[in-house]
Amino acid sequence: MAPSDYSLVPSFLYSSKSLSNLDNTSINTNHGLPPSHSSSLSSHVDRKNHIMIPAPKESIRMFSPAYYAACSAGGIFSCGLTHMAVTPLDLVKCNMQIDPIKYKSITSGFGVLLKEQGAKGFFRGWVPTLLGYSAQGACKFGFYEFFKKYYSDIAGPENAVKYKTFIYLAGSASAEVIADIALCPMEAVKVRVQTQPGFAQGLGDGFPKFVKAEGAGGLYKGLVPLWGRQIPYTMMKFASFETIVEMLYKYAIPTPKEQCSKNKQLGVSFAAGYAAGVLCAIVSHPADNLVSFLNNAKGATVGDAVKKIGLLGLFTRGLPLRIVMIGTLTGAQWGLYDSFKVYVGLPTTGGSAPTPTK
Repeated sequence: MAPSDYSLVPSFLYSSKSLSNLDNTSINTNHGLPPSHSSSLSSHVDRKNHIMIPAPKESIRMFSPAYYAACSAGGIFSCGLTHMAVTPLDLVKCNMQIDPIKYKSITSGFGVLLKEQGAKGFFRGWVPTLLGYSAQGACKFGFYEFFKKYYSDIAGPENAVKYKTFIYLAGSASAEVIADIALCPMEAVKVRVQTQPGFAQGLGDGFPKFVKAEGAGGLYKGLVPLWGRQIPYTMMKFASFETIVEMLYKYAIPTPKEQCSKNKQLGVSFAAGYAAGVLCAIVSHPADNLVSFLNNAKGATVGDAVKKIGLLGLFTRGLPLRIVMIGTLTGAQWGLYDSFKVYVGLPTTGGSAPTPTK
């Protein structure tokens, strides 16, 4: 096997093959080195004295720049399209959070919007939704793969297995900090367009109106609450997904992942993604209410939001609809993301947990 077919630990995060035969002294680790250095280092390892872990044979080399670019493209494909598709649900949810007296329930909320804005009103704000969440998806998935590899290199092979959940959490949190900076301007415009009838028809006229009213800095007024919503959400999304996939292959599916068909693997991705989405919705819902309130009311503060909505309202207002929306959304995102990875020749995300080195 050619040197380029090998990858240093932590390629085991993408494989269910046992590491029980590895010896701590037999692995030439590259703690803290970026992926490119890892690849160049692996080509100079003495095969007699150092045990290497073969990476899956793909058209795109694992942890190469092309690999991260492919993951970012998959993130655009999965996040942008899915968020745009659930725009009607998001529209009703935002209005229920802002005006619960007028939008009392899911069904009445759709009825009010249909009566006042017509069928076209259900997709109000779809352009900033598509652009904002495409940018977020590129950063979220691309940087998650990068930071997961980076933190695994720092931890070393044994600790990367032992503390894999912490690596998932740290990697996803780091990625989301960057992703939300990309999302925030479009999210601000989207909420204003969706919750203030007559403000604007969409991004074209809504963006300049928003900047004129709030200033350029107003586009990032909701960044901290957005971090408060999205970082816990993404940490739950990635860590719970990876854990659920591992448990499904370990307890529910008798066939090892490598022997399962691609369709079955993608089914696992969707099921695990939906379950992870339900948990995400519950964890991030209070901050979601804050983001909607702050982007809708000029000059409003977090204190104003808590005072008006109430502490209980932060956790419960619009939650059932958001569980349905986020569960479906997250399941579809993981299904589309892994479908894209399979399409370009990469393995699906997650799998059986590797055995720690002795």
